[in-house]
Amino acid sequence: MRFSYAMLPDYPLSESLASIQKADELGFHAVYAADETWHKDLWLLFAAAAATTSRIRLGPSVSGICLREPTLVAQAAATLDELTGGRAEVAVSSGNFGLLAQYGIDWAGTKPLSRVKEAVHVIRTLLDDGVVTFDGDFFTYNGLFTFARPVQEHLPVMMGAMRGPKSFEAAAELSDGCHHALSYTREAYEYMIEHCAIGAKRAGKDLDDLDLGSWVVFSVAEDSAVAKDAARSMVGLYASSMPHEQLERNGVKPEEMAPIIEAIGAGDMARGIELTTPDIADRLSIAGTPEEVTALIKEQIEPTGVNHMILAITDAALVKALMGRELEGVPDINAQLQLVHDQVMPAFA
Repeated sequence: MRFSYAMLPDYPLSESLASIQKADELGFHAVYAADETWHKDLWLLFAAAAATTSRIRLGPSVSGICLREPTLVAQAAATLDELTGGRAEVAVSSGNFGLLAQYGIDWAGTKPLSRVKEAVHVIRTLLDDGVVTFDGDFFTYNGLFTFARPVQEHLPVMMGAMRGPKSFEAAAELSDGCHHALSYTREAYEYMIEHCAIGAKRAGKDLDDLDLGSWVVFSVAEDSAVAKDAARSMVGLYASSMPHEQLERNGVKPEEMAPIIEAIGAGDMARGIELTTPDIADRLSIAGTPEEVTALIKEQIEPTGVNHMILAITDAALVKALMGRELEGVPDINAQLQLVHDQVMPAFA
């Protein structure tokens, strides 16, 4: 099992760079970031991190191809790969539906899965060949070329997926793996793996060779209550992007989440957090002591065949920035990275 840190680049850049360097020193597989207008630009941040790290992999999880044109994703990834000496990778999806709405884009009219499948083909072609000619339903190029060339022989390109089943199948068939966000139960990951296996078989791939990632809201502390309260502060914000089918696979009824999502959508973050009960938070996050989070991963995720934990670590600074709530006693990002390294990762070595 690999462990990675998924950051929201909303901290002072000096702090984000220090956390990336910390993850590098501790042996985390990768640091990923959301490629969204709401946050600071991950490509510039990771370019700066290239000079202060030596082994950790860097890239978006995910980059939304409705807003980030796929040839520009390939260009940026290849450039980052050269800067890092071959440590870039990419996960793409159709994008955050809430963000698309702010651009006046109705996601339902974008044919999201078909668009992402085309984008993966375009990114893969430009990375591998340096030139692309393609006439698709969404993207068209005639001999488009780039001098941005990756150092790696094969720069990994994964797909982000949540609803399924076709998105899971496509991720395994057409890309280097699937980063599945915001699921926490064995049922949800068995569903993911079942359909990834179908896609892998279709392409003649060995499922175990793919990056099968679990992207989760996460907080860890020696004080269980402190960690769980930090995660609870963020659950509603993240759950607002979960399809109803996914909520149900995680043991949550959509009607349970409706008032929380409505409050957050109206900008009443405090009310959204108030409505997020500890029980809902427990079902939609991995939080607690090192022993508790290890047990959850061991019981619910590892047995399904997932081979990569992608931890969206939540601390007091992030909760304050996004939700306007003050928390006390929550370890900062670097301290949580250390706890994961010291007390969680050894259980999966």
